[in-house]
Amino acid sequence: MSENNLVQKLSGLHEKFENLAQQLSEPSVMSDMKRYVSLNKEYKELEPIVAAGDKYRKMVSDLESAKEILQVEKDEELREMAKEEISSIEEMLPAMEEEIKLLLIPADPQDSKNAILEIRAGAGGDEASIFAGDLFRMYAKFIEKRGWKLEINSQSEGTSGGFKELICKVTGSGVYGVLKYESGVHRVQRVPQTETQGRVHTSAASVAVLPEADEFDIELNMNDIRKDTFCSSGPGGQSVNTTYSAIRLTHIPSGIVVQCQDEKSQLKNFDKALDELRTRLYNMEYEKYLNEISAKRKTMVSTGDRSAKIRTYNYPQSRVTDHRINYTMYNLPVFMDGNIQEVLDLLQIAENAERLKDSESI
Repeated sequence: MSENNLVQKLSGLHEKFENLAQQLSEPSVMSDMKRYVSLNKEYKELEPIVAAGDKYRKMVSDLESAKEILQVEKDEELREMAKEEISSIEEMLPAMEEEIKLLLIPADPQDSKNAILEIRAGAGGDEASIFAGDLFRMYAKFIEKRGWKLEINSQSEGTSGGFKELICKVTGSGVYGVLKYESGVHRVQRVPQTETQGRVHTSAASVAVLPEADEFDIELNMNDIRKDTFCSSGPGGQSVNTTYSAIRLTHIPSGIVVQCQDEKSQLKNFDKALDELRTRLYNMEYEKYLNEISAKRKTMVSTGDRSAKIRTYNYPQSRVTDHRINYTMYNLPVFMDGNIQEVLDLLQIAENAERLKDSESI
């Protein structure tokens, strides 16, 4: 993209930004909550681009002024100042242009959303359930470090510890945009607690991260939903197995079934289950978008292929390997303690590079 084209595009976005600001102050928009939320979201997404664009356009303007001074000015001191300014701006412009090119790539509209995190034990029996529990603790510690909030919707414990299945909701700023890279099959290589002869076994657990749908994303017809109540099981105090607080919702047209039993209150369980059902219906459409991306990209960094093996945790060698970007670190205990930000940053860089390449080939 030439410098002139970039300035033109930034000017157009600035105009659009100001137009959105005007629309958001109109009474007709403010009275239509769905439209207001949509426009406000677009406005917020344009804010950093417009700020960077204003800075870039000023730099280009200052560069042109300095070059003009150099052509017409006779005063040697002023000419020297103009030379210094030209040198300084020309040094900063390439990095600024790269930053803006990345900002101009359309963001995944789901990145700012909360997320539903699902962990399921795969092949490997009891050891797979124990590993699923280890992954949950890793994510719980990471979520705590980020200052996000974790709520468990439902869980099924393994016979020797860990979980056969665990579904939880993570809320905070930009949760899905960070955790989406964790979707896929996680493989563990270690000597299981149940192994008597010290042999290394391979087990697996699958992780799915779904962007949470809000009420404006999808409209639910309550006539299409069957509600069943049942007694909670597992930890929870005196109300467990005594009151019908657990909720199961069946969406009749799609056949999707969700349940929630983590809260003692039936009403709270119903609200959580309804949120999860809305998210699952929303993700049926979102899956199509992810599959389109996976068909184009080679590294499958944050796509819908949740059956792909993405990472191996090798305990004898204290090694973690992410197969999408050939990342390896030899400090497994630190990684399992929730220090996964480094690999997530590298995955984001890899995805941004792919997105930039895609946008330049259009």
